[in-house]
Amino acid sequence: MKHVYEQGSNGKTLIMLHGTGGDEYDLIPLAKHIDPHANILSIRGNVQEYGMPRFFKRLAMGVFDMESLSEETENLYNFIHESAINYGFELSLATVIGYSNGANIAASILLTYDAVFGKAILFRPMVPRRDQDITNLNQVRIVMYAGKHDQTVPEYDPDTLKGFFEARHAMVDLVWLNEGHQLTRDELEQAKTWYHEHA
Repeated sequence: MKHVYEQGSNGKTLIMLHGTGGDEYDLIPLAKHIDPHANILSIRGNVQEYGMPRFFKRLAMGVFDMESLSEETENLYNFIHESAINYGFELSLATVIGYSNGANIAASILLTYDAVFGKAILFRPMVPRRDQDITNLNQVRIVMYAGKHDQTVPEYDPDTLKGFFEARHAMVDLVWLNEGHQLTRDELEQAKTWYHEHA
């Protein structure tokens, strides 16, 4: 998969997953803001939608292509594992950070495989799938940022997703913001604070 890797100095790794139309460079400034000393693995989605990179296909707005989601979840999971070996970082010390489509495939990995990452920061996630086996997310810390006025994410998805994670024994914080689907400077500061509080 197309990606950028930057070596850090503190042994931690930030795995960055962009939103629809983004690329492997989009979230690097965010990664450096959250932890300037961490390794950065920023990945471009494998599929295209009208020329825009995504991590999996969809049939319509908010309607996921479940076959593509399953296939690309496995592809991304395998790529992240290979990257950990090739670049020499510990996944238990990694934080996956995803926005929108990137948050959705990060959630899909978390719901499909046992504790892949130590932490997850998910901006505007939806429930990606409801048919997973019960995985073990014990000791995994997750924070989700949801917008009260988000026209993209169904109203009940953040609470449902929180319940799915908690059923797998993850420690989950759900932060509701008086915002829409776009990221805000205030929540990026909140995410940075959360990350360092749970270091």
